[in-house]
Amino acid sequence: MKPLIKVLFIASLIFNGLPVAVADNEIHDKRIDLGLTPAEKVEFLREMRQMLASIQGIMAGLGDENREQIIESARSSGNNMARATPDSIRKKLPQSFKEIGGPTHMMFEELVIRAETDDMDMLASFTSKLMEQCITCHAMFKVD
Repeated sequence: MKPLIKVLFIASLIFNGLPVAVADNEIHDKRIDLGLTPAEKVEFLREMRQMLASIQGIMAGLGDENREQIIESARSSGNNMARATPDSIRKKLPQSFKEIGGPTHMMFEELVIRAETDDMDMLASFTSKLMEQCITCHAMFKVD
């Protein structure tokens, strides 16, 4: 991956993740709470960390032009992860969450296939679109 692209990507993650303060310096979090129990929260956040680890592995694979690393990293957050989500969590997730989550897992699966033949720039571009899904979801939902 070109160094400038990597720097811009990391900068966008940092700036997109910063909370926005209102004039009185209070932070108002208007995201939807998923209402999970403490045990469900532990499992759910474990899955989110796995997705983040997948993105890191994909980025490292892009940087090293290592297709196998990209494939392995993407596969770990694909449909198998979605299917393994406990029913107690799945039943609590609003449709608006599912409309982002399902396609995101499918994008990881698509990346597995694309990593076999697409050039690295195309894979980086697709990974950026995948990350937009992640950012959209994290901007809309929270687990307290």
